[in-house]
This record gives sequence, structure tokens and C-alpha cells, in this order.
Amino acid sequence: MHLYIHVPFCARRCSYCDFAIAVRREVPSAQFAALIEGEWAGWQTHPAWDESPRLDTIYFGGGTPSRLDPAAIARMLEVFRAGRSITPGAEITLEANPDDVTPENALAWLAAGVNRISLGAQSFDPRVLDWMHRTHDAAQAGVAMRTLRSAGFADISLDLIYAVPRALDRDWAADLEQALALAPTHISLYGLTVEPATPLGKWTARGESISLDDEHAAAEYLDAHERLVTSGFEHYEVSNAGLPGYRARHNSAYWRRAPFIGLGPSAHSGFAASRRWNVREWTEYARRAESGDTLMLEEERLDESQVELETLYLGLRTSDGLPAASVPAGVLERWSSSGWAVLCGSRVALTAPGWLRLDALVASLSRC
Repeated sequence: MHLYIHVPFCARRCSYCDFAIAVRREVPSAQFAALIEGEWAGWQTHPAWDESPRLDTIYFGGGTPSRLDPAAIARMLEVFRAGRSITPGAEITLEANPDDVTPENALAWLAAGVNRISLGAQSFDPRVLDWMHRTHDAAQAGVAMRTLRSAGFADISLDLIYAVPRALDRDWAADLEQALALAPTHISLYGLTVEPATPLGKWTARGESISLDDEHAAAEYLDAHERLVTSGFEHYEVSNAGLPGYRARHNSAYWRRAPFIGLGPSAHSGFAASRRWNVREWTEYARRAESGDTLMLEEERLDESQVELETLYLGLRTSDGLPAASVPAGVLERWSSSGWAVLCGSRVALTAPGWLRLDALVASLSRC
């Protein structure tokens, strides 16, 4: 079993963010931990535990989990351990903003049991960070990385966003070099997307921001792929690359369709063909939790064709790919001759250029 905790609190909303967040000057850490404890207690009799009695990974995502009082993180991990055993060596990840990383916080996170940090750097260009409404400056990611290393963290991932508007004159190659110079064990690459309700969506609608065209966005992605691979990273999933032995185990569980529980506002849970998700907003989540109402907003069950399509899509997202028998011979030949896929023994995997066409390739495959 894999566990995700959605921590919604942020100091401000980034210009591109469409996640379920709650901007708070003062974070209600103790209240949040207490409500998560209550939700966790309700899961203990769920039948999914019959086949998955232990927790293999725990992931604090957000939002900005690093804004929580470290004592609240420690309390939640103690509660999880009391409810279920945690696999020895389990991956326990905390997403953090660089400006939240202090020597005191880093030591407290480590003492609580966190053993992996996902650091939201996004860029090292001051203009880009300001445009994104990030709360840290260009130097703080490096300071945070050194602080985490000094505290004892060996597994640190960096997030980078590519395909920002050309008007920002961002040097993508320089951002990649600065990220690699900090010696992370893992790097996640996310293409900037324009969501209507975000500040960026409104800027774009008013013509104040023009998105990078697909050709240049693809070029940045392929440049990053080449630079990471030549630096010894395994580009093992569309958006993720890690040094050998440092793949993100929690995220990899999703791509294998392993069972997972989500706690907190907007969190999703999934078991085989069953899916459910919580109410989105923090205030509504807290109101329902404190009054004893259901936290679940909706649930669904995938039919056989939906499961098959999801299996195809998730498999092709990763470098492990799919059994070659899943792809008709004529389709595989066309993909291979176009440079979109490679055949490795009995499995077929997409190349980086193929990943850029993932949605279209899966759609064509599902019609076969």
C-alpha cells in the first residue's frame, strides 16, 4: 500500500498553479494533523488492507508541506506507524520550498522519519521566479540543498519547469547546468501548462502572456533529456529522471497501478479498478471532518476497456514500457521507424521523442 497526504497550505499561489491550495499566513498545523489522524483511522477497516497490510511509501505533497510545523509531520508519521507497519527502508518523501529549508527544519524532518526531499526549485533565473510568483530567490535552492545534505539527507529531487514564455528570455541550458551542479539524485521536468483559472490563464486570455510554441517546448524537453542522460541519469518516466537506484518509488507505484490511499483535501485513492477522491477545498474538508460528515466527494469504477487503456497509457509513460505483444506488429514497426519507440527483448518502450507524442500514440493504439 502507498500513502499520499495532500497538504494544501501555501504562502501564495504561483502564477501557473491550479492545485487545491489554501493561502495562509499562519498554517493550522495541529488542526491539520488531527484531521488527517481522524481520516486515517477511518481507513483501517477498508478491505484493501487485506492484501496490502504494510505501507511501502509515504508522500507529503501539496501545496507546500514544508510550511507545516515539523512536529505535525512527526505526529502524523507516528500515527501511521501505529495504524500499520511501515516496510523497512520505505521511501518517505516531503515536498519542500527552498525558503522553508532551515537547519532546524531539516534535522526535525529527518528525525521524524522523512528520508527523501522533493525541492521545488523550478528555475534559477530571478526573472522567471518572480514571474512564477515563487517565494524563494535564485540563490536559495543552492543554500537549501547544502543545508539538507549537511542534515543527512542523501536522496534529494529537484523540480524544474520548462517551456516558459520566450519573452522571459530564460536560458534553459543554464538552468539545467545549475541544477546538475547541485548534485541532486533525481530531477523532475514539468512543461508549463496554462490553466484557465490561474493568474497565468488570465494573463494569457488578456494577451499579456504568450505561451512557448510546441516546437520550442519540445526542443527544451529533448535538450533536457540529452543533458540528463549524458550526466548519468536514467530518464525512466516522461517527467522524471534519477541516478541509478534513485527512482521515485512512490510515483512509480502509480504507474504500476499499485493500491494507494490519499488523505487530505482533494486527495485521490485507488484500488485496481476502483477510484475515489475527497472534497477539494480545505475549508470544506475541515468542516466535514470536524462534523463527522463524509470526506469523499465522488467515486467511480473503471470498466474493462478503461482499465486496459489506463494500463497502456501508464506503461508507455515509463522506460519499462509494455509487453511487445500489446502493440500490433504494424504499429510497432511504424513507431520504431519514426524513432518513437524501441524494442528491448520482449518489451516495447517509447523514446523521448515518442513521449512527446504519448497521448496521440496511446489513442492510435487503443483504436487498433
